[in-house]
Amino acid sequence: MALNAISNYAANVAHRNLQTSDMAATSSLAKLSSGSRVVSAKDDAASMAIGSRLNSQVQALRQASVNAGQGVSMLQIADGAMAKVTDVLIRMKTLSVQAGSGQLSSTERGMLNTEYQLLLAEVTRIAAATEFNGNQMVNGSLSTLGGAVGTSGAFATADGVASIVAHGLTTGAAENYTLSYASTSFTFTLSDGTTSYTGAIDSGAVDADGVMITGAAVKLTASGVTGDLVIGLNTAFQSATNIAASSAGGLYFQGESSSTYSFKVGTGTDAVKDIIDVTIEGISGSNLGINGTDITTTATADLASDLLGVAIDLINTSRASVGAYQNRLEFAAANIASAVENTEAARSSLLDLDIAAEMSNFTSKQILVQAGVAMLAQANQMPQNLLRLFQ
Repeated sequence: MALNAISNYAANVAHRNLQTSDMAATSSLAKLSSGSRVVSAKDDAASMAIGSRLNSQVQALRQASVNAGQGVSMLQIADGAMAKVTDVLIRMKTLSVQAGSGQLSSTERGMLNTEYQLLLAEVTRIAAATEFNGNQMVNGSLSTLGGAVGTSGAFATADGVASIVAHGLTTGAAENYTLSYASTSFTFTLSDGTTSYTGAIDSGAVDADGVMITGAAVKLTASGVTGDLVIGLNTAFQSATNIAASSAGGLYFQGESSSTYSFKVGTGTDAVKDIIDVTIEGISGSNLGINGTDITTTATADLASDLLGVAIDLINTSRASVGAYQNRLEFAAANIASAVENTEAARSSLLDLDIAAEMSNFTSKQILVQAGVAMLAQANQMPQNLLRLFQ
């Protein structure tokens, strides 16, 4: 190659290599400072896209874990309220049994009834006061309409029906039920005839003539179907008389006997894999079927005792359901924790930087930069050697 002073080819080559080494060292330094192998999309476009999606999934799963934990806490509050109401119901049951005994006078039963009514009010207060983040959890109530107690239709108070309480049934005026009684059995049927709930009076509650001896409660259920109907009967009920509430504007219900909450435990919207629906039965006096009861006479005390037995069974079933939901949410939270761990591992393998390997690469690039600077300086000195030819 000819020696010339116009173009310094060696310097150009050294400068180009120095630029390349400096860019590589800068890129390595960015990776080391961020701890990520992929600082920008140009480093690895596919890994960046996959890693971003995995990161969004991890963050969503972490929130789902929080949701499951709060769901468990919410159910714990409901269970605590149910436990206290159970204690109150047991005390009321004790009072009703005491009031139903013949050695007491009406004055003494009145004294017992004072405590009984206060405890009944406390049941309703606990149901209304049990909240989580402003949501009432155990205050569900299903109102009986149409041929309800106290109306001019069938099954009125004068017929000996003290109360009709439904659980787990939700209908409107367009979905009337028929309720009929014959012999010692009740039948409760949806207007389309698809589902019938049945139940019978305890044979010991009526005499040979079909007259009610004591107050009693009868629970109507249907095989393989949720929900039930509890009918409270007093001594005015005549078991020999067949009565019915017809489907033509007869008996129907309004409202909900329970509250349902949907906990998001997944990252999507699928009802099966991402959402757990929790149903909590109401524990107010009306929902338990004990509103309006008293223990001022042996007959009303016996009816109250019977209804309280049904109420205690109902609340125990509700507590068992709440406990089962708690266990399910805890298992869901444990599964989410495992999913977060494994997803983070997958994301790490894609994006996280191997510090040791990159540090070795950075050291190599530093050496090349230093060598490039030194060689560029030497290349810039080469044209000066031509000046000696003019001496």
